[in-house]
Amino acid sequence: MAWNFGDILDTIIPELPPEHPALAHGDRALSWREVDRRSNNLGRALQAAGLAPGAKVGFYLRNSPAFMETLAACFRARLVHANVNYRYREDELHYILDNADAEAVFYDAAFRDRVDALRPRLPAVKAWVEVGDGPVPGWALAYETLAEDGDGSNLPGPRSGDDLLLLYTGGTTGMPKGVMWDQHNLREAQSLALRAVGPVPETLEELRATIAANGPGATILPICPLMHGTGLFTAMGAFFSGGTVVTLPNPSLDAQAVWEAVDRHRVSQIAIVGDSFARPLLAALDEARDRYDLDSLGLIISSGVMFSTEIKQRLLAHLPQAAIADSFGASEAVGFGASIMTRDAPVETARFVTNDLCRVFDEQDRELPRGSDKPGFIAFGGPIPKGYYKDPEKTAKTFRSIDGHRYAVPGDYCLVAEDGTLTLLGRGSVCINSGGEKIYPEEVEEALKGQPDVEDALVVGLPDPTWGQAVTAIVHLVPGAGLDEAALVATVRERLAPYKAPKRVFAAPQPFRAPNGKADYKAARAFAESAGAA
Repeated sequence: MAWNFGDILDTIIPELPPEHPALAHGDRALSWREVDRRSNNLGRALQAAGLAPGAKVGFYLRNSPAFMETLAACFRARLVHANVNYRYREDELHYILDNADAEAVFYDAAFRDRVDALRPRLPAVKAWVEVGDGPVPGWALAYETLAEDGDGSNLPGPRSGDDLLLLYTGGTTGMPKGVMWDQHNLREAQSLALRAVGPVPETLEELRATIAANGPGATILPICPLMHGTGLFTAMGAFFSGGTVVTLPNPSLDAQAVWEAVDRHRVSQIAIVGDSFARPLLAALDEARDRYDLDSLGLIISSGVMFSTEIKQRLLAHLPQAAIADSFGASEAVGFGASIMTRDAPVETARFVTNDLCRVFDEQDRELPRGSDKPGFIAFGGPIPKGYYKDPEKTAKTFRSIDGHRYAVPGDYCLVAEDGTLTLLGRGSVCINSGGEKIYPEEVEEALKGQPDVEDALVVGLPDPTWGQAVTAIVHLVPGAGLDEAALVATVRERLAPYKAPKRVFAAPQPFRAPNGKADYKAARAFAESAGAA
């Protein structure tokens, strides 16, 4: 059979207790009865606005019930989710929505001014839907009105396992790319890890029977943004098993609010992104562990960046009943490997247990045997996306056929031990991963080189205990100019999302480039490391 998330909702909702919470946010909770009705109404409203199956819907939203409710509406109406990073500035936002061919955009009211400025540049958008309290501008539709207006009956099928979800992600060069996940393969990819620990429903009827017998699924609090794959996919795991997705009203990480929500909602799982999230959560527990009842929390999920063993151990000292599941994956593939750690069973940082669907190859596409001491790039040959939206060239580079089998090859290098354990070495490109955000050096470099005092610039990621990698710029100034580090950082923050701004800027006596003009990132990184240590 072919999985479709809209079909999953139609199957499981009748088996769930109608008043069981599906979504919770601050003082507000939405039951499965309400989400069932409201998501169908939203789907019909989008169809009435002229969106046909396959039309793209931009999600310019912070974590909130509206995110998951709109996702359910898209799946039920056969529309395609396209995530939008809410930290982006105007040109970046335009690129995403234009590249995705968005025909509807759901946005938080806090972003209204930015959306209004964008509208003339996006004539293909048929519906702008504002999420928030109070009146909306004349050019927008009110989210709550759309959700409440209608009889809430199920949208008619049939649906397809080929229906898409677009996940925009960073890459090694250029602007973000839309990973085309067909729903069948996405569901299969998410099921792989679960099959390793027990039976998994393999049909809609088995899923219905499981929900009927066992009741609602987990209660999860995605602390990381739903606009990224880690937050979205972990939330989907609970939501499409009839569980509860808890979101926080705080626009930024508030560790005290996290633990209060775990206590209040009896959260069983939280999702974070490595040390940059774990450190403030740990500090709050160090300060006032006795303030919270956290016995319900059984699992901490992390993916996307390094998560150090030391921080894991300190968290588990406060949460002895919990386990930490550190996942090695990418937007282009789910399930390269996993690291499960408990208080009594520590695991080394960046070591993951892989599976038979993973292979490690050298630069000549020769498979490296387990136990080899030679680094290679990892390739996943299980359920993977169709490719990148409207980009066959980059699709061919990442989704490759090796020895007649199609793999996802996102560019991560590792060592593979005799027992199948992977030691992650890092991305083989110059892409920077800072706090779970992928940052393209070229973008930041261009912002710096646009300044009159900067003749050339390179940007690298240096190891950082909080962010995983810290964005670091090495500039070559025009003769006679002095380095104004704060001004250059401020310039980047004005042009790009603030997280892309360098944490440090160093002036170099010469450009780090080869005679052919290609950047010498290795030399630039060595210079920055030396300058930072001085």
